[in-house]
Amino acid sequence: MTTALKLLAVASEIYPLIKTGGLADVTGALPAALATEGVAVRSLVPGYPTVLEKLGKAEVVQTFADLQGGTARLLAGKADGLDLLVLDAPHLYVRPGDPYVAPDRHDWPDNAFRFAGLAQVATRIGQGLLPGFVPDIVHAHDWQAALTPALLHYAGARRPGTVMTVHNLAFPGLFPARLLGAIGLPPEAFAIDGVEYHGQISYLKAGLQFADRITTVSPTYAREILNPEAGMGFDGLLRARASVVSGILNGIDDTVWNPANDGRIAATYTAQTIEARAANKAALQRRLGLDGNAEALLFGVVSRLTAQKGLDLLASALPTPLGLGAGLALLGSGDQELENAFASAQSAHPGRISCVIGYDEDLAHLIQAGADALLVPSRFEPCGLTQLCALRYGAIPVVARVGGLADTVIDANEMALASGVATGVQFAPVNAESLEAAIRRTAELYADHEAWARMRQNAMATDVSWRKPAHRYAMLYREITAARAGAA
Repeated sequence: MTTALKLLAVASEIYPLIKTGGLADVTGALPAALATEGVAVRSLVPGYPTVLEKLGKAEVVQTFADLQGGTARLLAGKADGLDLLVLDAPHLYVRPGDPYVAPDRHDWPDNAFRFAGLAQVATRIGQGLLPGFVPDIVHAHDWQAALTPALLHYAGARRPGTVMTVHNLAFPGLFPARLLGAIGLPPEAFAIDGVEYHGQISYLKAGLQFADRITTVSPTYAREILNPEAGMGFDGLLRARASVVSGILNGIDDTVWNPANDGRIAATYTAQTIEARAANKAALQRRLGLDGNAEALLFGVVSRLTAQKGLDLLASALPTPLGLGAGLALLGSGDQELENAFASAQSAHPGRISCVIGYDEDLAHLIQAGADALLVPSRFEPCGLTQLCALRYGAIPVVARVGGLADTVIDANEMALASGVATGVQFAPVNAESLEAAIRRTAELYADHEAWARMRQNAMATDVSWRKPAHRYAMLYREITAARAGAA
């Protein structure tokens, strides 16, 4: 029988307590999937107001007289099936709005201290702060938690194995060099083989440099970041550590994202009752004020509105779907210029284009259930979750051939259509012309009712759950613990 393994997951957000993007979906869904693999997970997260509110009754398991400039408590409790350790530090986390960005859309000026505090407590837990929970592995997610492997390394005491998962290499967590001591690192850490990055401290580099293993959220992205084009300045370090870099594809919580019992959509359905899906398209068109033509191709977008996500390409390509008689339902927020561009497009084409600026979980589900196809034109994409949801809901994904998008969607090329395995449309290179061609190809496929129906069935049959990824993570954790035991 496999020995149970104790894992401390460290993250700045976790669904459904706090979410700004896909990171929260991953950290929220993975613990339950790992439980079936004999891995007991406790997740350390900041005590934002929404987290404390949803945590409810909790036990104070540790207090800190001075954690980055104030008192703090470590709370243990459960919420929404998650086994949580919540860092209750009001001076760091109790503030309005976004966990990273102030209402003026600039980063909180004390982010260096806010997430150093999180990593310092994670380090203490890794060293045995809680006798009832001494982790075998500490798993840090993205730059906000990435200082943890470095702090454990420099502590010089007994430490658990460490994993660093990069959800997006584009966010390095850069802070002034003068903060080195304040965040708990010794002078020798500020070096090329430490945390120094072009004269600054990079929290992300701290994780990449000192974690026992580095993972990304898709195999293709793991290969892409070894090259200068996608390496964001870290490619040299990643090539030097290539032997410990791997890609494990994300999944989605297929209980939350399940069209058969989704209470957020107008009508539930399965692959066997696909005709019921049409009610969701009609509901989506009504809600967004779109023309109620059941036969017209309807594209959906659920995305941050940024250049990384390729939404500027879509903005310039809008004449193509409009010329084909298609509509667009968009949900997202991000760059002001792009928000304005899509708002202008809606004003110019009422009934054909509807853009909701912001985020609405109910509407996100309805777009997946009601759109015929989902556009994901990202310039780079570590994994992507929206296309996994699209597959689950039978919205044909139209994706750039990058990162996890390339790994999760089977292009409807001639051979894939002949073999009956296609699940979506891929395009490359990532530019407006290729996107326009992909939109035209999607319209041609949509007009071929037999081909479209087969693609939709294939999409919905795709396993997008956490079962396989969780097995791979569990294997990785056990490889690390075995290697550390052998080296002791």
